[in-house]
Amino acid sequence: MASPTDSTPEHGTTENSTDDPRPVPAAAWGPASGVGSLPGTDPAEAVRLVVGELTGFAHLPELPARGVGADMLGRSAGLLVDVHVDLTPAGWRLVPRPGRDEQRAHEFLDRDLDALYDVAGDWTGPFKVQSAGPWTLAAGLERTRGDRAVTDPGARRDITQSLAEGLRAHAAAVGARLPGADVVIQVDEPSLPAVLMGGLPTQSGFGKLAAIEAQVVQEELAGFLAALGHRTVVHCCATRAPLGLLRAAGADALSFDHGLVQDLDSVGQAVEAGTHLFLGVVPGTDRQLPAPKATATRLQAWWNELGFPADSLHEAVTLTPSCGLAGAGPAYARAAMAHVRQAAEYLLPD
Repeated sequence: MASPTDSTPEHGTTENSTDDPRPVPAAAWGPASGVGSLPGTDPAEAVRLVVGELTGFAHLPELPARGVGADMLGRSAGLLVDVHVDLTPAGWRLVPRPGRDEQRAHEFLDRDLDALYDVAGDWTGPFKVQSAGPWTLAAGLERTRGDRAVTDPGARRDITQSLAEGLRAHAAAVGARLPGADVVIQVDEPSLPAVLMGGLPTQSGFGKLAAIEAQVVQEELAGFLAALGHRTVVHCCATRAPLGLLRAAGADALSFDHGLVQDLDSVGQAVEAGTHLFLGVVPGTDRQLPAPKATATRLQAWWNELGFPADSLHEAVTLTPSCGLAGAGPAYARAAMAHVRQAAEYLLPD
């Protein structure tokens, strides 16, 4: 088993550099993938489901139903190197030394890696891992005195550097178990719009924290993404996802809820810049799904509205659910993954 500080050499990674060709060929991204979380508590079963349904671009499932340490903040905090957390009645808090809750997060990650090796050791092609991004993690962690870490530039710096180191090690551990994989890192930033607009509540809950300047957010996120050493996807399924900022920060791909994003100019600029799009096209909770062909037809009409050639759509996008599937039932989760895979097939040129 491996910990976030495992020093196993990386396999199948793509270094971020000015020599990297852009855009990355569609085959390197895969036609359809998942966002991250699934219902259930069995990591081996979850990996079997993902690699069985998302045959061109699987991912390491997150299973928050397992409890403390498997939730988004706890799992991501478990990747931190030399920065420790513990769970208090108010939420996750930075602490001087590791405790039981942090250890549980490490154990969950180890079990996931064991299941990955046992079930999918022969995987080839792109394979994605996920973590909360530095802004969302800093917004969700409290400092010792109870205020959010996001308000302290020093705390943000420590979290950002520690998370980048831990994610590199995590990606290396995944690559060691899947030697044929090209590991892609997804950074989840659902709290970023609130950070930018001053929407995060204060400790008392009676006020809001001051907005942080977009230039500061962009610069700190850019440094983080550049430090990862892998192709990156930044996911934000919140309304007002700051696509232009995320692209300017150096994200190789943008992941968002297709139904929420109305800023077609930002989308068009991303496509023209060679930034890949992960389009969330089905809900993350149980709904009646349309036929996959209907989803593909809707996307083709949208692509036409953007003004791009019809035969370039399949190269520019990867289809996903709009968000994680942890809140869905097992049958719906399977159906949603099958739906995005089948809808992507309809996007291929005749």
